[in-house]
Amino acid sequence: MNNFTKEEFKDLIIGFAVVIIALIIGGIYKWQSTVWANAEATDYPIYATFNRTDGLEVGDKVRMAGIDVGYVADSVLDDNFRATLTLMIKSNIAIPDDSSAAIVTSGIMGNKYIEIEAGGAEDFIAENGEFEYTQDAMVIEELVDRIISLGKAKRHKDKTSATDEIKSENTPLAEIQPQTMEEEE
Repeated sequence: MNNFTKEEFKDLIIGFAVVIIALIIGGIYKWQSTVWANAEATDYPIYATFNRTDGLEVGDKVRMAGIDVGYVADSVLDDNFRATLTLMIKSNIAIPDDSSAAIVTSGIMGNKYIEIEAGGAEDFIAENGEFEYTQDAMVIEELVDRIISLGKAKRHKDKTSATDEIKSENTPLAEIQPQTMEEEE
């Protein structure tokens, strides 16, 4: 240790850390590739088309009734600039053909995934079939903006109503029109 300066020792430690991190990332990639390769042998693809998939990525989960039944294998833009996702579904899972697929978030700020709401049809979506019903991702920022806008509109309405009440309370008696019995009916 005495042969190295503090700066050289620090560089050596950083170098080792980078190599270890690279090995860990490589191991995870290899493990994930193996899992997907094994899954492809038994899983079958189903397609789902969405207008927007904000935050959903290849590799994210596909769930049905809260149970993992597959994963998102691919995403591409179609000719109408909509996102078409390839969902790999476990071979032992049959999905009714009137089911829907929605992009949802795990918690408020969690990861996005596909939730399949099972339909009641007796026929099932075949391999390379497509979901007829889909629901796009909800963007939290847009939802918050809507809530804030509603709050501002309500506050403005409340202020306007309060101002109108104050004006009506301060109206001189001479300006108030007396009502006859016929007008009240």
